[in-house]
Amino acid sequence: MRILFIGDIVGSPGRDAVVKLVPALKKQERLDFVVANAENAAGGSGITPQVAGELFSCGIDVLTSGDHIWKKRDIFEFIKEEKRILRPLNFPLVAPGRGKEVFNTASGMKVGIINIQGRVFMEALECPFRTVAEAVKELQGETKVIIVDIHAEATSEKIALGWYLDGKVSAVLGTHTHVQTADEKILPQGTAYITDAGMTGPFDSVIGRRVEDVLERFTSCLPRRFEVASDNIQLHGVIVQINEDNGKAVSITRLQRKL
Repeated sequence: MRILFIGDIVGSPGRDAVVKLVPALKKQERLDFVVANAENAAGGSGITPQVAGELFSCGIDVLTSGDHIWKKRDIFEFIKEEKRILRPLNFPLVAPGRGKEVFNTASGMKVGIINIQGRVFMEALECPFRTVAEAVKELQGETKVIIVDIHAEATSEKIALGWYLDGKVSAVLGTHTHVQTADEKILPQGTAYITDAGMTGPFDSVIGRRVEDVLERFTSCLPRRFEVASDNIQLHGVIVQINEDNGKAVSITRLQRKL
């Protein structure tokens, strides 16, 4: 089984990259399933039903998210019904939506997806380690292929989760920092890992935002609205090949495509 995991989609430039590149990638790379982190897909922060529909229509199967999932009000009701959008599992139980789900590929193979959020330098949610361990046990009853999106700030927390889940899931893939790391590997017990899958959006920017806006904030320490940049649009992510019989990763390959 070949799964494409796309790093954080930022604003309309990121959506343009997905719409124009993903259909061809699915054929070229013989992909069975596509997952993308889309918490910044609407205006650079949040997601809306319309934006989700646009991303699903071009071939994405599941959208994961993170700390910005609640930025658009109309997602609150939509996420209750749309199982293909996940929010971090370790949000309080009263939060709408779900943080894990099992999906079917076009050929009928089952894929479990878990979305979890870190706590270091971020909001104090439920323990991601304990929460994800319980979720993995549940999903293992349905499928051996399990992908975890760890949306976190600290590299140490992401790496620790990778080792914690080694041999229990097919892949632990980091999001949130918008900078693709070069540490992709297969851990000793067969789990694919990367600290951050990267960003899909404008790269002549500061992690997707206009350079001049961010520089003014840093140099003046005054409030400034950060607009989404527009130049040098790229899609970043990873392709993970998995043995569906045992759920072990065979390979993980970084992907960078320019629009």
